[in-house]
Amino acid sequence: MGMRVVIAEFMEEAAVASLQRRFDTLYDASLVERRGELLASLEAADALIVRNRAQVDGDLLAVAPQLKVVGRLGVGLDNIDLPACEARKIEVISARGANALAVAEYVIGAAMMLLRGVYLGTEAVAAGEWPRGALGSGRELAGKTLGVVGFGSIGQLTAKLARALGMIVIGFDAQIPASAALWSEQHTTPRRFDDLLRDADVVSLHVPLTSVTRHLIDAGKLALMKRDAILINTARGGVVDEAALATALKAGLLAGAALDVFETEPLPAGSPLAGCPGLILTPHIGGLTRESNRRVSTMIADKVTAALAARGADA
Repeated sequence: MGMRVVIAEFMEEAAVASLQRRFDTLYDASLVERRGELLASLEAADALIVRNRAQVDGDLLAVAPQLKVVGRLGVGLDNIDLPACEARKIEVISARGANALAVAEYVIGAAMMLLRGVYLGTEAVAAGEWPRGALGSGRELAGKTLGVVGFGSIGQLTAKLARALGMIVIGFDAQIPASAALWSEQHTTPRRFDDLLRDADVVSLHVPLTSVTRHLIDAGKLALMKRDAILINTARGGVVDEAALATALKAGLLAGAALDVFETEPLPAGSPLAGCPGLILTPHIGGLTRESNRRVSTMIADKVTAALAARGADA
């Protein structure tokens, strides 16, 4: 049991148990909230497992001289200082693909809810009202155009589900040339970014947060979108200018939006987003389901175990 693994955020129980059988394992899902304790726990750690809240930065790495592996229970790596890890030869492992289905289903569900617009009538109907006129002009998903911004594994799976429901799919990815075979293989038409925004009935964002993608969707880009279009962001909060989106929704320049991620998390009370019409807000759970938690946790437990074993660390 000589090697030590620290798990600082929620991990599925069976996956934790598999690590505990092999390593000296500290599991505390709330450890991320106590930065001092987290840093102190890493003095002899060989592996650290986190979600998206723990900041694996220079200060953390400085107090973890034995660290060999960082496991990320998810896909995005913007909370991990990758150059610093690389300089220390610390392997960073993500659960790429393991939560893709959960996110894709979230996008389709949100698109259907916002296009149809009927699912918020419960209170009125229960009160004896009968708002058929107000709610009877919702739209069907089939035949609408989905614009996928960022065509990695999650974007591709979202496109696949959308096509199965009769949507037309167009895509943009700055890293994938329009001539790439991937587009035809995925039955998706590549478009320039601005053209996608103009043509799509539903725009779904699947890009990492970088200096290039910060506020990728700003007032100017929102103005390109159809007035009856829907915006869905399950990527990272900083990709959307929240104040500009709030302005567009309140002015009726956009039919609706679903945001699962925010520039500051939790979203501060009194945000410009509060009270916007046609807006669904969820607490960064697009990738979280019982099934995806199991897949993500199992994948990371297995990969961390293999990585430590490869470096002579398996107990």
